[in-house]
Amino acid sequence: MFRTVLKQSAIIAKQQQKSLLFKTATTGINTGALRFYSAASTLSKDDITKRVIDVVKSFDKATAAKENITAQTTFHKDLGLDSLDTVELLVAVEEEFDIEIPDKVADELKSVGETINYISSNPEAN
Repeated sequence: MFRTVLKQSAIIAKQQQKSLLFKTATTGINTGALRFYSAASTLSKDDITKRVIDVVKSFDKATAAKENITAQTTFHKDLGLDSLDTVELLVAVEEEFDIEIPDKVADELKSVGETINYISSNPEAN
């Protein structure tokens, strides 16, 4: 439930930010929602790996030595994250790649490598 509330808060914040971008300077009238379409993700696995590891390193609740984070690093055992901390970390990953990880998938992600594999298989990742 907390994950859903946290994700909803992030979505509302993004919507408010986008809404401000669409207002014209002279009239202040909202010009409406725009739809953006893009081709499949062109991110390389190396780029994804680096970005995920950077997000994990910058996550302040990880208690492990952050210089040793690899694809094999697990959230609970190696980083000392509880389930709530893991949710917060995955929300940070979602924001980094501008994607939404379904709750069922997020519940199964237990390591940095599993997260990298999920993102590399997601064509919407940016």
